Amino acid sequence: MAVYTDVAADELAEFLASYEIGEVLSYKGIAEGVENSNFLLHTSTGYFILTLYEKRVAKADLPFFLGLMTHLASRGINCPEPVKNKSGEALSSLAGRPAAIINFLEGVWPRKPNVAHCAGAGQALAKMHLAGRDFGMSRANALSVSGWRPLFDAAAPRADTVQHGLRAFITSEIDHLEGNLWPKSLPQGVIHADLFPDNVFFLGERVSGIIDFTFACNDMLAYDVAICLNAWCFESDCSFNVTKARAFLNAYGRERGLSEAEQNALPLLARGAALRFLLTRLVDFLNIPPGALVKPKDPLEYVRKLRFQQSVSSMRDYGVAASGLVA
Repeated sequence: MAVYTDVAADELAEFLASYEIGEVLSYKGIAEGVENSNFLLHTSTGYFILTLYEKRVAKADLPFFLGLMTHLASRGINCPEPVKNKSGEALSSLAGRPAAIINFLEGVWPRKPNVAHCAGAGQALAKMHLAGRDFGMSRANALSVSGWRPLFDAAAPRADTVQHGLRAFITSEIDHLEGNLWPKSLPQGVIHADLFPDNVFFLGERVSGIIDFTFACNDMLAYDVAICLNAWCFESDCSFNVTKARAFLNAYGRERGLSEAEQNALPLLARGAALRFLLTRLVDFLNIPPGALVKPKDPLEYVRKLRFQQSVSSMRDYGVAASGLVA
């Protein structure tokens, strides 16, 4: 979450007049994240999140994101539900941007995830995958392997200003993964594609909600697992924590077993996932709009994670025996 587009009080009041959520008592921007402009609304009926979708998010994709949240909530997944206006629409417009209001979830995200948090995230991800099986809409993953080189083209000329040799390092990795290595026949479904710790709320060590579905799409379910291995199972110094990985993978496997093919592919998928987030972080780091209330995330964190994933040869490097996770 972040704030790129400011909203004047009179604009907000006029916008909220089309909703039945009471009068605004206060609102403030949320600085975390990198994609959209987000505000915490406090009205006379409670708390809500107002999101203005910025330019990276295609307006045509918004019905998918909003519909998915509604679907998952109806299947028992604790995630934000879009609030419809008086016309029965979940998507509106504010300050020249597509906008939506979603309900507020209780809980906090873990700044330093422990083993129990990692297990909770694994279980929550598997349940989300199962709940999304009968979702009727689909959206291609624009940030999969075919999108990595075009994305890098926007950052390549300045990559070495972030770290010497970074351009050559990324180019070599894209060349490697663009070959015939990337899996094409693993189980598919709706994935979150961005389930970082700041997108999972906890009450104590119990998951209380999953948020931020603006990268959700249809892709390999195991790719979502790979994203989480990178997001949850490294320490602040980017050393890999095998105990956290074991807890995450075992909790996921108890809800939805990974096939042998998925397990064999997981190290490569984790390598690709590390590259994907290195690229988007690099582009964002080099292109923060002037005056934006946003904290850019360090792309070099994912250089270090990618170097680890390049060294992984099997599931045993993640601390688990394959036999315990087979579907």
